[in-house]
Amino acid sequence: MTQNTPARPLVIGHRGASGYRPEHTEAAYRLAFAQGADAVEPDVVFSRDGVAVVRHENEISGTTDVAAHPEFADRRTTRSVDGEELTGWFTEDFTWAELSTLRARERLPTLRPESASHDDAFPLLRLVDVLRIVDEVAEETGRGVFPVVEVKHASHFDALGLPAAELVARALEESRWAGRGGQTGPTGRLVVESFEQTVLGELRMRGVDARYIYLVEAHGKPFDQVVRWGDAAVGYLDQLTDASLSQLAAEVDGISLDKALILPLDADGNSTRVSDVVARAHGAGLEVYTWTLRPENAFLPRDMRIGRSSSAFGQWQREYRTIMASGVDGVFADHPDLAVVARGGGVGGGA
Repeated sequence: MTQNTPARPLVIGHRGASGYRPEHTEAAYRLAFAQGADAVEPDVVFSRDGVAVVRHENEISGTTDVAAHPEFADRRTTRSVDGEELTGWFTEDFTWAELSTLRARERLPTLRPESASHDDAFPLLRLVDVLRIVDEVAEETGRGVFPVVEVKHASHFDALGLPAAELVARALEESRWAGRGGQTGPTGRLVVESFEQTVLGELRMRGVDARYIYLVEAHGKPFDQVVRWGDAAVGYLDQLTDASLSQLAAEVDGISLDKALILPLDADGNSTRVSDVVARAHGAGLEVYTWTLRPENAFLPRDMRIGRSSSAFGQWQREYRTIMASGVDGVFADHPDLAVVARGGGVGGGA
């Protein structure tokens, strides 16, 4: 295997190495690559002045120290995001200059106290910052590492006058990543994903050369389709029939599935037989990724837990390897080092 030919499945650092450091921080991204991740996943939301900001959600009270800033107390509000009422602080109510004064915090401090010990140590990042980190790691290591950029809540931001596709494309172009989709050299390739197909199509129309991946939940409906069709919108599960997968293959390069769609649970929360969804999607010509591999008991099937502590690691190797054996092309993992071990050892990128 050459240095730039990653092993399969690809290991993608979910928001960086978010099991060890507060998510979406430079420390989390660099640690993910150091642990052997082939790629990292920055989630993208937007500031009031149109900057592509890297946060899992636009409501940031749980992942930043915003509540500790008295100057922003009056920004706390209630807003509907993709049909869900949320109360807190939202990126679209801040300029990037204001957001840059905040510091990141661990989203799951009870489960991950070691990561929480790094609270307030790291600033927030923009998409251009993450792309710079990827470029630097590629240059330093010679590995074909790459970003998997997830566009969040595109319909929500579009309605606020913050056009998601335009703003993401602008950041990619500024970082000279917009044309790297087919590149196989040391800087790897660009992957863009979203739970909304509309924004993926808009980015493709803007000439962003990327592999486009459609994210699929185990329940619910894509919000862009709800906006367009209301109650008549097609659900995620309806898009996994053979006919629908063939249609998707004409529109996107792959799908990324909630792991429960690959390893279903019974009524008691125990794992069952691996489904055929990966094989059927491959048969339609789609790449298949899955999210999210996490080792703590809280996230494992009941039959794979060890002890009663939610934060204790259970039989993570068993779950990881069962899912990998389904034939998936890539896995998102909070602890990239563990996913690399489950894959069979060796550092991502073939090293």
